[in-house]
Amino acid sequence: MKKAKLTGRIVTPEDSDYEQARTNNNLNNPKYPSVIVFCQETKDVVNALKWARENNETFRIRSGRHSYENFSLVNKGLVIDVSDMNKVSINLPEMTARIDAGANMGKVYRTLWEHGVTIPAGTESSVGVVGLTLGGGIGMLSRPFGLTCDNLIEIETVVASGHEGAQVIRANKQHNKDLFWASRGGGGGNFGIVTSLTFKLHAINEVSLFSITWGWDDFEVAFDAWQKWAPYTDKRLTSQIELKTKEVGEIVAQGEFIGSAAELKKLLRPLRKAGLPTSIWIKEVPYIKAVEFFDLPSGNQPALRKRSGSFLERPFPYKAIQRMKEFLAHAPNSNTTIWQQSLRGAVSEIAQNHTAYYYRNALIAQEYNTSWENSNEKEQNMKWVENLRRALSPYTSGDYVNFPDRFIQDWQTAYYARNFRRLREVKTKYDPYNVFQFPQSIPPIRKWL
Repeated sequence: MKKAKLTGRIVTPEDSDYEQARTNNNLNNPKYPSVIVFCQETKDVVNALKWARENNETFRIRSGRHSYENFSLVNKGLVIDVSDMNKVSINLPEMTARIDAGANMGKVYRTLWEHGVTIPAGTESSVGVVGLTLGGGIGMLSRPFGLTCDNLIEIETVVASGHEGAQVIRANKQHNKDLFWASRGGGGGNFGIVTSLTFKLHAINEVSLFSITWGWDDFEVAFDAWQKWAPYTDKRLTSQIELKTKEVGEIVAQGEFIGSAAELKKLLRPLRKAGLPTSIWIKEVPYIKAVEFFDLPSGNQPALRKRSGSFLERPFPYKAIQRMKEFLAHAPNSNTTIWQQSLRGAVSEIAQNHTAYYYRNALIAQEYNTSWENSNEKEQNMKWVENLRRALSPYTSGDYVNFPDRFIQDWQTAYYARNFRRLREVKTKYDPYNVFQFPQSIPPIRKWL
């Protein structure tokens, strides 16, 4: 039998572009692969998987480089990178788009906007569409249109076959429907290497944006007003709030509304009346301008970072709000924030077991963020995130698989809750030899010899 060869654009440590090729968005916990193969088409992915299996080579799969814990990298082994596969094909009569797995959100939004359509997805332009979708996909259109994975119609994926083989299969509501179920919230890299995704599209034109800022003294009143309003307001409105450090002294709520500025102004009354906002603005813009507004440049620049997260299934009591304020008063640096996004709306209209994404009833998704400049600051930053997560855990539920955190011991329950058992069954069927594995990957049920 003919041995597999690596095909595509191959980068090794001897190459001048190796540093750039191996660097992920998170510079904390760096990795040094022996080979990175940038696949140009599906057959390169098939060849890479076969080659890894034949050579018993450890490998990881990568697209947008935004794996918070760098699970998409490995020391020594092979990185199978799909980012060169980034075509977007639009079928307007059917209102669908087939998007190659390597396309990032910036390209996806810009290409779709040329046709007056979009998909609900994340905010950072360098994030890959595939990792985002496989974990669920939350963003500024979640409440009207659901998660990114709720708009997924089909995937093409390369799975392991036999002892050393690889094959291309499709998964949708008719074919391999158990894999399709698992691919909507089960997280990237668990079952195979997704090479393309087909989505249903939504027409979009003008949207309205808002931004309201409060000073530090309004911390409790501003957050409480936002949490009691954001998940329950008109479902055409998705919003986020960022709680900054005492040093920065700002609480900023922002959002996107599919409707007019005049209508948005009325909806914002509970927020505008809370405390004494230092600034309020509301603006109607073409949708692509809203995409640009939420795309923070710093999120796309590699940095030393630590992130974790959780969900709120009920509003925070006053005591929990005070805990957040205390932590932000003693933050390791001014880049440290607690970020929250409103959920419910269309997200909660789907049953918890209808897709692998479990947290349908959550009101809010939240993220604990810090980044630092010098390696000697690592420990205090990492500790701050971990201590905050623990301090808020009596008031929170689980964690979003796209905000992975290697310090979460019961990650199986945290990410997947009651859907974990079924995910293991799917894993056992499609990857019985546990070919696709990384820290916190879903294990098959049986151990194979």
